[in-house]
Amino acid sequence: MDMLSEHKIIGLDIGGTKIHIGLVEAGKITKELKIATAAQASKKEILNQLVQSIEQLMEPDVMGIGVGVPGLVDEEKGVVCDVQNIPDFTEIPLKNYLEDYFRKSVYLTNDANSFILGEKLYGRAQPYKNVVGLTLGTGFGGGIILNNQLYSGAFSSAGEFGGIPYLDSTLEDYCSGKFFQNQFGVLGQEVHQAAVKGDNRAIAMLEQFGTHLGEAIKMILFALAPEAIFLGGSVSKCFPFFKDAMQQRVEEFPFERVKKQLIIEQSHMRNGAILGAAALVQMKSKVLSPL
Repeated sequence: MDMLSEHKIIGLDIGGTKIHIGLVEAGKITKELKIATAAQASKKEILNQLVQSIEQLMEPDVMGIGVGVPGLVDEEKGVVCDVQNIPDFTEIPLKNYLEDYFRKSVYLTNDANSFILGEKLYGRAQPYKNVVGLTLGTGFGGGIILNNQLYSGAFSSAGEFGGIPYLDSTLEDYCSGKFFQNQFGVLGQEVHQAAVKGDNRAIAMLEQFGTHLGEAIKMILFALAPEAIFLGGSVSKCFPFFKDAMQQRVEEFPFERVKKQLIIEQSHMRNGAILGAAALVQMKSKVLSPL
């Protein structure tokens, strides 16, 4: 597996609450920018926000732009199909729009794909051929690597685990920050801060979250049987508090051989999604060899 070459790439990690942009060179982020996502804005306003942000990091010798989007994308056409947490950001030909504006190659994928690609290339997922990355943030999504290949499915929609029916709703309502807002009327960040201070109620909330995440992981094991699962996104910071409750549910999985060898870890890569988006550009441009 080749590491990133000297080419400069701009990588974007678009989230439901923030957009993180980085200028990547030789596998390192040399400049970065974080801005709040204008989630309730119009398509035009969001596109203007993206363009203005990219312009702040753009340099003449940048070879391309990689974008991770928190929702459904058509990777071949470069179209953002649906982003639940950014309501008006649908059916947007983002690849063509950015290519026309910047005159650079642009490639899109799901943000969870960017995350697991970064973890596979630069993080602790390197030893594993079959690995899943779960993003626990404003939403709940998954990136999948099977036999060392990023797997997006026939319609670029593989890994949309958040849409799976669960209890009275979907997994996303129980395995993302929405769980704390819907069930307790608080933000996940507030729960984490309270848990760190030893607040028993906050710790109990996170344990409940862990049981739901454990149920989701069992579904993933039935479908994909990965060697390892890595957790990213803002809620993954709470891993020490929900790990045991999650693991208890995973232990209920009936195939001993699968669960015995399974690794579930919190990602410690601060900028994995940006590096993954940058790597996507080089892979598509044939500068970086496949995984």
